[in-house]
Amino acid sequence: MEDNFQSAYQEEEDRLNSTLTEIDSTLERLRSIPVYTGHDYTEQVLEDSREQRRQDLAKLRQEPYFGRLDFQGSDEDDRKALYIGKIGADREQVSDRPLVIDWRAPVASLFYSFTGGTEPVTYEAPEGLIEGLVYLKRNVVIRKRILERVADTYNRDSDAPVVSDEFLVYRLGENKDNRLRDIVSTIQEEQDKIIRAVKNTALIIQGVAGSGKTTVALHRLAFLLYQYKDQVSAEKMIIFAPNRMFLDYISDVLPELGVGNIAQSTFPDWATEVLDITLPEQNTAETLNRWFESAGGMPEITEETPSRFKGSTVLMGVIESAVRQLETGAVPEGDFSPWEGAVLRRSMILRWHNEEYAPYPPLKRKERVMARIHRWIEMELKKSPSAAALKDRKKKGAAREKAYAAKWPKYDPLMIYKQIFRAVKVPEDWPAEAPEQIPQAVLKETAKDLKKGILREEDLPPLLYIHYLLSGNEGGERFDHIVIDEAQDFSPFQIAVLDLYVKGHSFTILGDLSQGIHAYKGVHEWDEMQSLFAPEHTAYHALTRSYRSTMEIIEFANGILSSGVHSPLLAVPVFRSGNPVRLIAYGEVQPKAGKSTDPRVSAVRTALEALSGREYRTVAVLTRSLREAAELHAELAADFADLHLIDGSMTQYLGGLSVLPVYLSKGLEFDAVILADADADHYGAAAWDAKLMYVGCTRALHELWLLHSGELPAYVQMTGEETINGWPESSGS
Repeated sequence: MEDNFQSAYQEEEDRLNSTLTEIDSTLERLRSIPVYTGHDYTEQVLEDSREQRRQDLAKLRQEPYFGRLDFQGSDEDDRKALYIGKIGADREQVSDRPLVIDWRAPVASLFYSFTGGTEPVTYEAPEGLIEGLVYLKRNVVIRKRILERVADTYNRDSDAPVVSDEFLVYRLGENKDNRLRDIVSTIQEEQDKIIRAVKNTALIIQGVAGSGKTTVALHRLAFLLYQYKDQVSAEKMIIFAPNRMFLDYISDVLPELGVGNIAQSTFPDWATEVLDITLPEQNTAETLNRWFESAGGMPEITEETPSRFKGSTVLMGVIESAVRQLETGAVPEGDFSPWEGAVLRRSMILRWHNEEYAPYPPLKRKERVMARIHRWIEMELKKSPSAAALKDRKKKGAAREKAYAAKWPKYDPLMIYKQIFRAVKVPEDWPAEAPEQIPQAVLKETAKDLKKGILREEDLPPLLYIHYLLSGNEGGERFDHIVIDEAQDFSPFQIAVLDLYVKGHSFTILGDLSQGIHAYKGVHEWDEMQSLFAPEHTAYHALTRSYRSTMEIIEFANGILSSGVHSPLLAVPVFRSGNPVRLIAYGEVQPKAGKSTDPRVSAVRTALEALSGREYRTVAVLTRSLREAAELHAELAADFADLHLIDGSMTQYLGGLSVLPVYLSKGLEFDAVILADADADHYGAAAWDAKLMYVGCTRALHELWLLHSGELPAYVQMTGEETINGWPESSGS
């Protein structure tokens, strides 16, 4: 077996050297060609092609490929060794196989979908279904032009057993830095199906913590740009993430995949730009404070909770009715007369408004009707009997035209929104009472906010919808594809509005209901989103395999899910074992001389010292509230110079040591996690509390410590080999 390995390693080293020689030679030749800067179109196209090859080959020089697939098509005489990388590259000389095959190419799908066996396999190609046999599937690790690892996951010609997860476990065992990385070399079959799904579908992905759903969605963007290059462009794609720091955290993935220029935003940032309004940062902080910082735990959530109601599609109907009401009575009463003796009948204006310009949205219709009236005035002015009369009529006509325009409804989204909630005087032809579909509690709270000039995130979808109904997609083209991360925190109204701004319902919507800690505004079931689309325009996938954490951490977190959240969808761990989850009571370690005597602070300090002393790049202390995070940071900052406080205002994740409230950790991952105050006083018996703790536990890749005082929540299971009590021998007192 050792001989087989040495032979395979030597074979791959020889192939790597020849590949690098060809890449270097081709790149040197391309760089020697002077860059064309003239105006000849054909030469410009050729230069663009050369420049793209220069860039691709420059990237390939370090890590040209990561996998090999030996495949023989049913109509071919011999098998071909196909090498698969992040970027494809052709050979200098004409050949029956490329130097490197792009991971998004049709044949490369076999590298991800094939799991063994001797039966023929197929893949979908532009020319139809291709059938053949796989002889070898091999993973290779190349770093800085050096072959580091060779691992066969299938070999038809060998009797030696192979472990299909061996390479995956190796890559997952690597420590985490402060960026999310691509998973091109380790994409699994269920992930690959999602990545290669057809474009015009609202794809909803329910993925357990650590299932790679965010990375899968980003790889899907890269695939769509490759597969549909004549139909989509990066400039017309957008990713919506939960906050700006998370956007920074995922920022390196797309460039690593050779994809740039894809917009990345939070929904509030995008919406306020479209609406040309400002949403004060303190309003978002107030919302988080209300739901996560109150001493009594999360307030009760019902369908009449303002943020929950305003995220429902019920409000869409109320808005549509209000805009129709404005439209119906839009044309002012009476005929229009710019001066004595000139009359434009209202019946004519109504015909323009209701018939000729009917296809336009209200604001456009008003603009076109007023432009038509202006042209009519100009025609009438030509009939003036004298220069003096012309001057007088121009003056009167301009004044009366302006006055007439002022009689039309004010097509301002914010004004109409205030009118709907009776925060300002309503038009005379509107009912005096507010729409009965709006619960009184929602009406009262929203009217109070609007009268004070307060806008909240939950007000943005309704305002966007009013804006769209009034103006259409004014000034902006529709997106080719939209990715929504942490979608369980989005409302149905948000999705319905975004559907107006995307072509063909082309969405990748991903999240985890078990991490739905923002249940006051998000969905409780995926049906709330799926029902927005016709059955033929939507699809659902569940990712249950977790790649982030060790088996011990996943089994522990599953206990919280099953006992506290009562979720039937539990994570299936990859076989990667580590240290047990450690439960440590405060007071088991003596405070250091000259330091705080608070047992909580002493315990967190000792835990940080122990874990940061290991070969971990990222260690996080997660607290129940922001106040507690700030207090711990103040106590410990002098001991740990690189300890960062993450309070929600940061736009960049710096890695290293962090302290943050658990509700701001969602979407991030760390080598080691210290969950402070993991007791019943901080985490109650409600499913929402269990979800918070589940989020905190599943941030950890390799190590999880829970520090607590007093009784643990009932859903914290201390049975099995995945948990252990007390400090490690080298850390405790």
